[in-house]
Amino acid sequence: MDTKTASLKPNALGVLGILFFVLSAQAPLTGIAGAMPIAIALGNGPGVPAAYAVAGLVILLFSVGFVAMGRHVVNAGAFYTYIGEGLGRLAGRISAGIALFAYCTIQAAMYGLYGATLSALISPDVPWWVFALVTMAIVQVLGAAGVEIGARVLAVFVLAEFSILLVFGLITFFTGGGPEGLGFADSFSPSALLQGAPGVALMFAVASMFGFEATAIYSEEAREPRKSVPRATYLAVVVVTVFFAFTSWMLVSAHGASTATDAAGAALTAGDSTLFVFAPIADLFGSWVTSVLPILLATSLFAGILAFHNSANRYLFSLGRDRLLHQRVCSLNARQAPWFAGCVQTVIAVALVMPFALAGQDPVLTLFSWFSGVAVLAMMVLYFLTSISVVAFFRRTRLDARPWNTLIAPALGATGIAGAIVLILANFTTLIGG
Repeated sequence: MDTKTASLKPNALGVLGILFFVLSAQAPLTGIAGAMPIAIALGNGPGVPAAYAVAGLVILLFSVGFVAMGRHVVNAGAFYTYIGEGLGRLAGRISAGIALFAYCTIQAAMYGLYGATLSALISPDVPWWVFALVTMAIVQVLGAAGVEIGARVLAVFVLAEFSILLVFGLITFFTGGGPEGLGFADSFSPSALLQGAPGVALMFAVASMFGFEATAIYSEEAREPRKSVPRATYLAVVVVTVFFAFTSWMLVSAHGASTATDAAGAALTAGDSTLFVFAPIADLFGSWVTSVLPILLATSLFAGILAFHNSANRYLFSLGRDRLLHQRVCSLNARQAPWFAGCVQTVIAVALVMPFALAGQDPVLTLFSWFSGVAVLAMMVLYFLTSISVVAFFRRTRLDARPWNTLIAPALGATGIAGAIVLILANFTTLIGG
């Protein structure tokens, strides 16, 4: 096979297909039930919704340059290719390693929480890593089946988790909120944003945006990539920002702004952060929700695991095609899916997860917490380098003379991302659990 001409299946994904991959990678229920209570308890309390809004604004600024670059560079390598075009091949190769590290570690982290969740749901007597290994095999099969198959599977899971959280939020909003009303100023005023430890809240908010950049990874498989990828990117950032800001606001309102911080802290003390989220939803819809939501949390995690598997595959494929890895990773099956790269990614997942299993470590407190922290930091570094590369690329090539798209927005995004990196480093022990 000629690796220079090897290509993924074209015209396999539309805007919605790409969007579902992005939203599943962000695992909205996982972010709401897992990260948000920690952000409220340790961060700025009821001001967390404002932190989501600020994080979304920073990512939106980053996306302007990211999309502009994507119109001229269409490649499954995404960050690796963009940074290489803007800052040179060496920087591109280093960023490829960072990207693979980020995607593989965040997937491994999700396997830890996923295995623990399934073990509690199905049989506490079965070790969590058994569920993780079985799921790795399923994900490998779905990844090899092609992206359009994966997009359909993810669509079902993403719609289910989005629907129940969105319905809860809308009912809470239109019925006037919780015991203290909607409390808009308690969540979105400047004083609310800056109270407590806003850096911790912003850190978790940025982490919740992780995965939106996958729109560019599927550019080779998109229908009309120069149109569908920008639309999917902007749509993903806006949808996720609005969803997290609105849902967190309604959850704070349901508890009451004055008691939300204590309620989140109590859930963490009890060892189950999901109690902060599941309890008000169960109060509204009935106790049956407490049985359904853990299942949706498991499917949310599965959707994210599959999405990151596909993202890592395409990085491996792109690196092999550029002869930076063994050419075997460019192998495509009959569906033009990178099946061998998928096998490599699955082996990496086993290698990352099993040491924690063999050592008898808690999969949530160690595997999930530690790898989530380092993955978020790695991805922030890539965002920053990409913003700089966008400016450098367009200053050199002059392919796009729009100052907002190629200079101002990327520079503002880089500044915001640099601030986020500083906050992540300053609060790193909180992010990785000690």
